[in-house]
Amino acid sequence: MKFLFLFTFFLSSVIGFSQQNSPNIILMIGDGMGLTQISSGMYANGNQTALEECSFIGLSKTAAANRLVTDSAASGTAMACGVKTYNGALGLDTKNTPHKSILEFCKEKGYTTALLATSSILHATPASFYAKVTSRREYETIAFQLSQHQVDYFVGGGKKFFIDRKDKRNLINEMTDYTFVETLEEYETSSGPKIGFLTYDEEPPSLMEGRVPSLNELTVLTLEKLKATEKPFFMMVEGSQIDWGGHDNNLDYVVSEFKEFDTTIRKVLEFAKEEGNTLVIITADHETGGLALTNGDIDKGKVKGSFNTKGHSATMVPVFSFGKHAALFSGIYENTEIFHKMHAALTKE
Repeated sequence: MKFLFLFTFFLSSVIGFSQQNSPNIILMIGDGMGLTQISSGMYANGNQTALEECSFIGLSKTAAANRLVTDSAASGTAMACGVKTYNGALGLDTKNTPHKSILEFCKEKGYTTALLATSSILHATPASFYAKVTSRREYETIAFQLSQHQVDYFVGGGKKFFIDRKDKRNLINEMTDYTFVETLEEYETSSGPKIGFLTYDEEPPSLMEGRVPSLNELTVLTLEKLKATEKPFFMMVEGSQIDWGGHDNNLDYVVSEFKEFDTTIRKVLEFAKEEGNTLVIITADHETGGLALTNGDIDKGKVKGSFNTKGHSATMVPVFSFGKHAALFSGIYENTEIFHKMHAALTKE
């Protein structure tokens, strides 16, 4: 009996020590956020961005397995799961074999996990971290897979695909281990170990159209909840609608969404500085719109640009990193390496 007690104490001490040395990982994805989107937002924001605080900068090659120009599903899967795939696929390789995401690897190591997006939570980028489907458009299937998953906190639109379904199921009622909230105040005060906040029935509107709550508010509250668990955590935060501004060829839309994302980055970096033992990676899945910055006035915070496509482009995108093991992310590499570098950070001393 004494031996069993000592062994149990030793095992719990080893696990506790291991978790103490496991870094928090915060992956921030500005969808469609190429270097020109960053430059435009920076100049429109008094010639400053929180990204300037990052210690290391790399470049990511974004091509999909079957196209030079990727979509968000293939690029999201590359970063989440470490494999190239065809446009439209989530969590699968080119042979439709499913792969574990970095979120799922973290969960196996005892991490708490969170996904936040200014799009639907079923949209391609957040879905890359939990879904395994051949088409990103299978929203009802993706919602079901999320309902069966172990993501601890998730925030984004897409409520209708949980409750207004062809199979007549109400997934929210079935997800009995979750607390579902409907306002920022409820999200803040809820102490449930698993929380779902479906912010809009379908896709949330833009900031210019009045989207609430703000991404930075949601991120700060989620960081507080993650910290309170006293466990290491993985969190993915997506500034989804930088991309949508690019698709609309609307520079004001791009800049407003970037500014919110930049404020969120600043809050995350403040957290990382205060807490330590935290790795922050900020990148994009691809560039959108083929944006060129053509004119402007820094003193007035005005920028002018032109777009050469309504779609994505194949240009490399920057990768900024800060905190523990940030040096792993310098250099030029395929977007699949973002997964492998995060995975290496989980076990690196």
